[in-house]
Formats: sequence, C-alpha cells, structure tokens
Amino acid sequence: MYFTDRIDAGRRLAALLHHLKGQDLVVVGLPRGGVPVAAQVAEALDAPLDVCLVRKLGVPFQPELAMGAIGEEGVRVINDEVVRATGVTDRDLAAVEAHERGVLEQRARRYRGDRQPARYEGRTVLVVDDGLATGSTALAACRIARARGASRIVLAVPVAPHDWSSRLGGEADEGVCLHTPRQFYAIGQFYADFEQTSDEEVSACLERNRAAHATSDAPSASGSASPQHDSLPYDRAVRIPAGSAALDGRLTVPRGAPGVVLFAHGSGSSRKSPRNRFVATGLNRAGLGALLFDLLTEAEAVNRDNVFDTELLARRLTQATVWLREQPDTQGLEFGYFGASTGAAAALWAAAEPAADIAAVVSRGGRPDLADPRLPEVKAPTLLIVGGRDHQVLDLNRQAAARLSCAHEVAVVPGATHLFEEPGTLESVTELATDWFNRYLTSAVPHAGARG
Repeated sequence: MYFTDRIDAGRRLAALLHHLKGQDLVVVGLPRGGVPVAAQVAEALDAPLDVCLVRKLGVPFQPELAMGAIGEEGVRVINDEVVRATGVTDRDLAAVEAHERGVLEQRARRYRGDRQPARYEGRTVLVVDDGLATGSTALAACRIARARGASRIVLAVPVAPHDWSSRLGGEADEGVCLHTPRQFYAIGQFYADFEQTSDEEVSACLERNRAAHATSDAPSASGSASPQHDSLPYDRAVRIPAGSAALDGRLTVPRGAPGVVLFAHGSGSSRKSPRNRFVATGLNRAGLGALLFDLLTEAEAVNRDNVFDTELLARRLTQATVWLREQPDTQGLEFGYFGASTGAAAALWAAAEPAADIAAVVSRGGRPDLADPRLPEVKAPTLLIVGGRDHQVLDLNRQAAARLSCAHEVAVVPGATHLFEEPGTLESVTELATDWFNRYLTSAVPHAGARG
C-alpha cells in the first residue's frame, strides 16, 4: 500500500477511526510530519487538534535511526538495543539529548505561543503520526498522554512494521494501523510524496482547527454556551484537611453547576483513577461539578488495613464534604457521592450519617455489602451500576438493594466485567450516572420510597 502524501494517509486513516467520533476526544499529532495526518483525522472526527511535542534522539552518524526520544512532562525513552548496536557513548547520547531538548522548547513556543496544551485529563487521547519505525517517539507520546491524565490512549498510524504493537509495551490502550508490511525499511518508502513538513504547515493545521472549534464553541444567539463546551471557571488542585492529614484532590465546577459529585475511589486506586476521571469529565460536560481526591495519604495507603477500612474511608469522605460546603464557590450547592468498587461502600456508609444531607449516590461495580450495617439508614436516592458479566458483584448488589429503604435502582451494563474495560461500557456508566445526578442534584426536594 502506498499513500500519495500525508493528507491522503490522514483521510484513509480517519476511515478506521469513526468509532471514536462523539467521545470526549482530543487528537494530537507528532510534529512535524504527523500533524498533517492528524489534521485530517481531527476534521473527520470533528475533534480538537493539538501537538504532542516529542523529539527523536537520532544516532549521531545515522540521525534517521532513533536510539530514543524525549518529550514534554520530562518523558525520556531510550532504545538500549539500538544504543548498544551502534556503539553510542553516554557522552554522545547526552549531547544529542541536550540539542533536541532545545529544539523541543523552541517548537513549543512556536506552535503554542502562550496557550496551554489541550486538556487531556479524563479524555480519550488519539495520538497520530505519519508512520512508526522503532516506536520510540510513539512510546514517548503515549507516556506524555498518560502523565497528563488521559483516561484512554489510542495510537493511530498509516504504516508500521508487522510487529509494531509489541514495540509499544502496552502503553496505548488501542492501536490502529492501515498497513503493516513485513518488508519495512523506512516510513518514506510508503509515500509517493514524503517531503519534510515545515513549521509553517504545522502552525497552519493548528490554526485551521482552532478557528473551526472556536466557531462551534461560540455562545449561541441567546448568549448561552453549548453545554458540551461549557467553560470551567473553577478548576484547580486542592488540599483537604482531614484531622491530622491533608488529602490531595482536584475540584472542577462548571459555570452554573447545581451540585458537585465527590468521588470515592476503590482499593489500590487514587484521585488519578482513569475510570473515575472519565466519569468526572462526563459529569463536567453535563454541567455538574466533580471532586476527585485521595481518601488516604501516601503513608496511610501503605498499610493495607487502611485501604479496606470502610469506616475510616467514609469518615474521610464526610470530612471532605464538610470542607466542600464551606468553600465560597460551592456553598449552597447540592452534593452527591460516586463510589467505585470498595469506595462505593464508603460512599454508602457516609451517606447514612444522620447529618449527611447528600442528594444522590451512584455506585460503579461497588461492594455495598461492606457497608451492610448502614444500608437501611441511607436516605439519598441510590443507583447501583454493575457489569452484566460481573456475576458475583451483581448478586451482592441485588442483595444490598433489598436492604435499602431509599429510592434506588440496580442498572446492569450488558457485557461489562468488573472494571468496565469493554468498549462502550464506561460510556454507559457515565450516561447512567449523569442522568441520575441530573435527576436528583437539580432538585432540592426529598425523595423516598424504593424502586426495583
């Protein structure tokens, strides 16, 4: 298979990526050659376009051969096999890296100016290049996306060697490639026109995309912004006092939000949980606030007894709720809890406190049985979301639902296992949670009675 040029390659690649359209997506191209390809993909998927600044570390006497790559967020990837085979010394490597780091900083200023990188947190990040050879730059780009909080990473290239996926070591959640030949010498052999992409061309691609999305994000004639692109005037890192501890978190409150959802993560997880971030971003897009925070400090989390201490975790959730009620930007808002796995037990336990005043609770793959003594005391309407293939947990949730006296439902996501890793299942969780919180956080009246 041969491509006429990078535009042709981008259009063909976009045809394989339509399953991503409509997701909370950002397309990132690797400068310079990957950006024209990514621009075609972004246009086809109606998605914002950004650059992921990565620089290949070329062997000094054979610069087209990558011995590694560097990128933003301090990412550094070294291909030890290439370094050994070519006899590159530590001094040679350091010199190349210093030079490329300077180029990286220049490119950042040229392409972005004073603008910040696109928001990756909680989103699907589609990394696009014009091809993959050693995989060093693609690996670095995926690590940058992960460091910036991407909930899912898809790597897409027009051409790569037949064993390309093994070179990535699982850094991407999904890989898409049009052509994977066994006879692979260089990316350029598969393009009729493989002229070097200029900085001006990269800038032009970015500007065209920004202009298109500035139009779609503009306020309507009535003066209100599209809900999907509503601004987030309050979005910052926070530290929450909890007795003698201080818990790290991130609070995001869209303009006009009726309430904020506090997330309780499961055992072994944290505020950086990609699945919780995915759901939180969906709530933000629907106009709801979200607080993602650590229930334990790093020192406390080392003790596994703390990780499974439901009463302790519930107390931390309650302390975070009290703190949130006192913040100027969230005073007077409704509050809800979203608990995942064992965190769902903490959410239900905390919601059962007499002074909790929580508007709604949602559990994802939760263990409500760990809060069994407190279940009859929960007053907030509760949605229990369980995967259809998570049979044991589904049974536990149905048993727990029988002990709830509040309004409640058990929602089963077909085909989903415990972690909701199957395509589309986490989107279903987000939709269910959004509907539930919209129903109850936007209403200040009490709710009672049980629902099947």
